[in-house]
Amino acid sequence: MIAAGLEERSIQTNGIRLHVVQAGPMDGPLVVLLHGFPEFWYGWRKQIEPLAKAGYRLAIPDQRGYNLSEVPKDVSAYRMEELVRDVVGLLDALGRADCYLVGHDWGASVAWATAMAHPELVKKLAILNVPHPAVMLEYLRRHPSQMVKSWYIGFFQIPGLAEWLASRNDYTQAARALVGSSRPGTFTDEDLAEYKRAWNNSGGFAGMINWYRALARYRPAAPMDPCLRMPVRILWGVHDAFLNHKMAHASAGFCDQAEVTLFEDATHWVQHEEAQAVNSALLAFFSE
Repeated sequence: MIAAGLEERSIQTNGIRLHVVQAGPMDGPLVVLLHGFPEFWYGWRKQIEPLAKAGYRLAIPDQRGYNLSEVPKDVSAYRMEELVRDVVGLLDALGRADCYLVGHDWGASVAWATAMAHPELVKKLAILNVPHPAVMLEYLRRHPSQMVKSWYIGFFQIPGLAEWLASRNDYTQAARALVGSSRPGTFTDEDLAEYKRAWNNSGGFAGMINWYRALARYRPAAPMDPCLRMPVRILWGVHDAFLNHKMAHASAGFCDQAEVTLFEDATHWVQHEEAQAVNSALLAFFSE
């Protein structure tokens, strides 16, 4: 459901169609918000009005495999290189030379990769609850606790099983996963109804889970330079059930200009649970 004041647009980029929600003044500085698994543009609903009112032009795509965007069938279509090309094509379609890039969860992984591959497109980078890819690899190798937290990535490799379990009984298990990994009251019944509608729109979870399968089958090429020169802001909920918050400061070590903010009472879903603080942090960061 699109609220009043929001605009919808279908954009052709990188050979696929992306559904994009837009808001804010047409001539405002562009902010691109990239959602993660298993969300869609709606995952940024609490950020839209504050950022738009502050004068920013927002572009919030449903990433490939999600909601109203195209859902390629081949796992290879979800390689990181393709996901980055989607963002580059989005900026081209919008006629923009650069943007403030913000990502959460898988969206943050795409944001890291885009900023490394195309630094000229990213004025500033804001990351929510996902480490720099080099840090993630190091933690998976050396920290058994992170391997335990990431158990589901292996489970997702089983063809057909994960999407069947997530989708059965009107997505009961998927909804439980959102509720169980967040603070009480984070996802209301109305929110869960919106998510279920989006999961139906994408034909279930196959496209979303293919992101994880592509990661396992097609490891992204190492960037020429893993360090980021643009300003970076890392926001992280300490009680993340999936990712160790200590990776936030380790990730800052790959940035020339980075600031880390930890939210002691938040989980993986920090932009939902600490919306006002996250919005204030983003607005301050963009205006610095």
